[in-house]
Amino acid sequence: MSPSLFSPLAVRGVTFPNRIFVSPMCQYSAVEGVPNDWHLVHLGARSLGVGAVIAEATAVRPEGRITPGCTGIWSDAQIAPWARITEFIHGQGAVPGIQIAHAGRKAATSVPWLGGAPLTEGAWPIVAPSAIPFDEGSDTPHELSTDEIAGLVDSYAAATRRVKAAGFGFVEIHAAHGYLLNSFLSPLSNRRTDRYADGRVLLLEVIAAVRSEWSGPLFLRVSASDWVEGGWSIEDTVALATVVKEHGIDLLDCSSGGNSPLQKIVLGPGYQVAFAERVRRESGLATGAVGMITSPEQADTIIRTGQADIVLLARELLRNPNWALHAAKALRATPRTPNQYLRAF
Repeated sequence: MSPSLFSPLAVRGVTFPNRIFVSPMCQYSAVEGVPNDWHLVHLGARSLGVGAVIAEATAVRPEGRITPGCTGIWSDAQIAPWARITEFIHGQGAVPGIQIAHAGRKAATSVPWLGGAPLTEGAWPIVAPSAIPFDEGSDTPHELSTDEIAGLVDSYAAATRRVKAAGFGFVEIHAAHGYLLNSFLSPLSNRRTDRYADGRVLLLEVIAAVRSEWSGPLFLRVSASDWVEGGWSIEDTVALATVVKEHGIDLLDCSSGGNSPLQKIVLGPGYQVAFAERVRRESGLATGAVGMITSPEQADTIIRTGQADIVLLARELLRNPNWALHAAKALRATPRTPNQYLRAF
């Protein structure tokens, strides 16, 4: 029998060939939100032997980009370039997914290798649940009105129609790392007094908007903890999982942090796995584990012991795009090796 890491996973009629998922990784290399050859090569190279590849945080509106180099899905002009990428990933036997996002108060910054500071030229207005800047060096965001929120929700539905046209096999809604939906959830960034004071209200509206256009697998990435006293907690995440499970979310991708410069994260191998395990155990919702998962044995143990249903790898796949092929060999599974690479495996 194959190790659990290499067992298939079926969700809403889509079968993922194994439990190794390429985590969304921003590349900051698009022009006007359009993916290009870099994205094709980056995502295509990492599709070998994995179960799925999730494209980076992709903005549902131009002003939802983290940087001018972030990808988008707000325009029909972006459909064909994405379709070229999904076709290649499908051809390698993996399932292409996309993370749809809005950066909120962390938008309009320069790319990381240019410092990541707020843009001084070519900036656009940033928005948030409340007029609270991310940190002392950040601009103060505009507090969204209820009418503006309604338009934003519509943008998620429109983006999902384009996702479908581009040939993606599943969707992940980004509600982590201090970006817009996460900032609505956390009491550190949401000081509203209207119905959106409960950030779950907006999130459920977004889920409903996406579900109105999408019948396939739908994942949700959250920050399971702010890692700040008085902030969003794992208990809040478990309660949220119970709710979103009833509203069409199939899997909770459990990351953490990113919403406050005061966070105190305790790093170490698999440091976020316990979040995925607790959510899975207490809510009954399938989960994904992410964060410093590096070895095949570690990844297999997470799946085999029921800590999570999938593992998501990021930096390890930047270092070694063929990680899944090496993992199959290490765990004595049958690798899904391209014919062109057979002589190496």
